[in-house]
Amino acid sequence: MHPQPIDAIIYTDEVLATQRRRYEMLQLVLKKEYLRHSLISIKQTINIEVKSIAGIQKNIQPNKTQSMSRLSLPVFLMPGRNIRCLLFFFTLICFAQCKQPAPLPHGDPDNGGLLLPGNFEAVVVADSIGRARHITVNDNGDIYVKLAFNDMMHGSGGTVGLRDADNDGKADIITYFGDYKDEGGLPVGIAVHDGYLYTSTVKYVFRNKLTQGALVPESKTEIILTDDDTALFRNWHTAKPFAFDKQGNMYVPFGAPTDAAQDVAKAGPAGMPGGKGLDPAPDLETHAGIWRFDANKKGQTQKDGYKYATGIRSVLGIAWNPMDNSLYAVMNGMDNFHTRYPQTFSAWQAAVLPSEPLLKVTEKSDFGWPYAYYDHMQKKNILQPGYGGDGRIVGRAAKFNTPVMAFPGHWAPMDLLFYQGKQFPERYKKGAFIAFHGSTDRSPYPQAGYIVCFVPFENGKATDKWEVFADGFTGVDTVVNTSDAHYRPMGLAEGPDGSLYISESNKGKIWRVMYKGDKEKFGEAQLARMELQKARTYIKTPDEVKDNLGIGGEMNGLILYRSYCIGCHQRDGKGDNNRYPPLTGSDWVNGNKERLISVVLNGLQDEIKVNGKTYHGLMPAHGGVLDDHAIASILTYIKKRFNNDNNAVTSAEVNKVRTVVKKKD
Repeated sequence: MHPQPIDAIIYTDEVLATQRRRYEMLQLVLKKEYLRHSLISIKQTINIEVKSIAGIQKNIQPNKTQSMSRLSLPVFLMPGRNIRCLLFFFTLICFAQCKQPAPLPHGDPDNGGLLLPGNFEAVVVADSIGRARHITVNDNGDIYVKLAFNDMMHGSGGTVGLRDADNDGKADIITYFGDYKDEGGLPVGIAVHDGYLYTSTVKYVFRNKLTQGALVPESKTEIILTDDDTALFRNWHTAKPFAFDKQGNMYVPFGAPTDAAQDVAKAGPAGMPGGKGLDPAPDLETHAGIWRFDANKKGQTQKDGYKYATGIRSVLGIAWNPMDNSLYAVMNGMDNFHTRYPQTFSAWQAAVLPSEPLLKVTEKSDFGWPYAYYDHMQKKNILQPGYGGDGRIVGRAAKFNTPVMAFPGHWAPMDLLFYQGKQFPERYKKGAFIAFHGSTDRSPYPQAGYIVCFVPFENGKATDKWEVFADGFTGVDTVVNTSDAHYRPMGLAEGPDGSLYISESNKGKIWRVMYKGDKEKFGEAQLARMELQKARTYIKTPDEVKDNLGIGGEMNGLILYRSYCIGCHQRDGKGDNNRYPPLTGSDWVNGNKERLISVVLNGLQDEIKVNGKTYHGLMPAHGGVLDDHAIASILTYIKKRFNNDNNAVTSAEVNKVRTVVKKKD
């Protein structure tokens, strides 16, 4: 298998703005390519001449040296010419190549929409390469991005290569390649390591040897790891990010196949209201942990790895910290506590808990999933409600490892980076950057996250503080629905000059963040305005009353639908074509909203005509067992999932109908 680029190289609008700019850019690329091939040919010629001088008799065809390069060489560089001339010319080229690092490009006037600490600037490298996930940067500045799925190529070509040929900060060359196909899940892994480009799908970890000067790898693709789980494409949390230590090892998480370890055959991966977790949890045997592998060994499966740590639900951000030579990861916590346990957890508690913890992952560590979760407000592990917890009981949760610090629930940490460059102020070499994708299930409160944070370390340990490093991704003041956010931060990477690269997943926009000030004078004044950002609705802890938007949540609705509705209306919402009517394209769902709410609250015993067909199935009342938010969530899910209707049902609308019914009684 060899990576194949698409037929056309895509140039950005800025490069194509004028024929003159395009001509100059191509001239520069050709010049660099000519010099590279000239150096190869000169070295080869020198080797041949030296061998001849040493008396090694060998027939050398005059065109053999020429074949080393795709470009023709001047006559005086051919074999048989004076070696001193060759050495002189070689020295001139080397001297020309030995120059100071290129100056940092100018940031965009608006920093590409980002808000950053003082004296930081950002330039948009590319604005729409596709659904970008993780990102990495090679030593020569070439950028590689893993896509969730390449829609243009139907799943093939899931790796993007970008090159800035004229050092203006913008990608002049963008190419898609990869002789693999993405299927299922949301892949993330990509990294340049020891001269190889490692990439992953949910099933495989690949690598390709990088060729000096070439954007697209020219080597055969090697399969390093295969996930041979037969249930892989049915499971949750199947992404394969990875990290490397200094001993030739690769660390790969195998995520939990469910949210909270309920019986997947009965409750599905999301679980059901009131459901209990399996005890002991069978998922822990081959999932919910991090495995260690040989980074250079081909053809491995999970059985070839070593179970390094366990009790870790889902990890996408994982990195080796050179400060203490240890593995770190940011975990995505469990969801939907109020939906599953409404008598124990309020909607507000479920919005801010469980926490999203930063873990120092040591050998044999156990962080407690599914039996425990971390509460950043109480600063301790708490027993999970599926195992008898009530939000206060610790019980057996006390025996598990605790994180080094934690963030509010559902922020969805996606990537983790320990900065090692020299461009940023020194303080940023003592801490971790974390990209938060943003929540999907904080309803009825505003969604939260959608920022890049920095966690300072002191004396080699994480503090309990965090800073907003990059904001402005949402484009709106309040994110009611996840789709409201213009951009969702996803990947982080450090460039060879110390610039920080950020990718996002909605459109595939990439920013390059640079520092332009005096590093010695950077301090609280530059950080002050970022501290003010913590008052934004998608960052602050919501007020339990004032910030309640009263809107049904789609994720909450999914769990409730599968518990209360799926038996009759089926998983696809099409009913059984006999007794129970379809919800998909239903005139009842798309019609009068109060009538729809009333049916769920009070049930329906008479025959019903849907889309011209009569049905006689009994519809039970749910008003006595489900609160206003639960019913709003079910109907929001039905309208969005089966009818492409983004108009959410609110708790207030349900309460209004419920109140009218009570008055009639």
